Amino acid sequence: MKNHTHAHAHDKSAAFEPAHPVRFAAARKSTWVSIIINLLLTVMQVLGGYFGRSQSLMADGMHSFADLLSDVLVLFANRHGNKHADADHPYGHARIETAASLILGTSLAVLGAGLLISAGMRLQHPEQVQAVHPLSLWVAIFALAAKEGMFRYMLAVAQRVRSQMLVANAWHARSDAASSLVVIVGIVGNLLGYTFLDLVAAAVVGVMIAWMGIQFARDAMMELVDTGLAQEEVRAIRNTLKAVPGVMGLHELRTRKMADNALVDAHIIVDPRISVSEGHYIAEAARGAVLKSHHVLDVMVHIDSEDDAHDRPNARLPQRHLLLAHLDSRLGEPLPSSTRVVLHYLEGKVDAELLIDEAFDLAVLRNKCAMIAADDPYFRSIAIYQSGAPK
Repeated sequence: MKNHTHAHAHDKSAAFEPAHPVRFAAARKSTWVSIIINLLLTVMQVLGGYFGRSQSLMADGMHSFADLLSDVLVLFANRHGNKHADADHPYGHARIETAASLILGTSLAVLGAGLLISAGMRLQHPEQVQAVHPLSLWVAIFALAAKEGMFRYMLAVAQRVRSQMLVANAWHARSDAASSLVVIVGIVGNLLGYTFLDLVAAAVVGVMIAWMGIQFARDAMMELVDTGLAQEEVRAIRNTLKAVPGVMGLHELRTRKMADNALVDAHIIVDPRISVSEGHYIAEAARGAVLKSHHVLDVMVHIDSEDDAHDRPNARLPQRHLLLAHLDSRLGEPLPSSTRVVLHYLEGKVDAELLIDEAFDLAVLRNKCAMIAADDPYFRSIAIYQSGAPK
């Protein structure tokens, strides 16, 4: 018996409503806060670095500008990634967040490399490096305080709504705070007479930006190639499925990440003699147990009557209509049209149950069926019943 169970389609009228309204609202609010702060910091740092002759402060300003762009990208991804599934996106739009992370990571890597190269080229001519104005130091200190405060605020929101995208953006703010600290050290060194330290700080900021971008892009790419969940979580899902009443075994458990959630496929083994409807009931119970206990978007449960993970002995057996034609041929006459036939495909053979509700010579039929099952390439046993009770 084979069966799949899956999620039901959502109402199309809700296609443009967020699937998680609380999470969406919290993420939107925190992102708008970040946009405003990064916009102010970008203007302050770029202008302060330009008029204060600080290359590292200008580099940090570009870092803040990259954050501003990433915040806009996050806002877009959060808006569209929370839509319900539709005809074109049956698994939802969650991977819009993943694509946004990939774009963000690639952009940061390119920006960081550009800043590093620029600082390196300027270090080739140390005699042209100018002393930094003390105003740049105060701008850098203010930026450090603002970014650290923004990190703590955004991380708290991200943990509350359980969004990996917002967690990544929060830690991005922390990396900005670290880069601002490097800038402060570079400016202080410049003010103390070591003028080249400002360019060194600019190069370090470039490396930090590039490294963070590589991390983001790598994680997004791993998800886009359907990387599975951690072994601990897979083991927990396996235990949840095995604990469902009626599940006799489990194999081919597969997972893949989908933004903050995951998709799960599993083959469970049930008693081969139960009805299709009972097998479906067990499958629904297994699916519900996983959805309730784990952070999973959807579960596809495949019902098996035996463990066919490595060998599929029933694949060579004929389909029902061919088997019944074969049985009629061996009997020498067709079965009554009202006969109900139940077929069990097990271990490379077929066990048949014939339920006959018409007057019929059961003794003769039983003898014929016994002889057939003794040497038939397909049938292992043929049981005969009449009026619901064995005779």
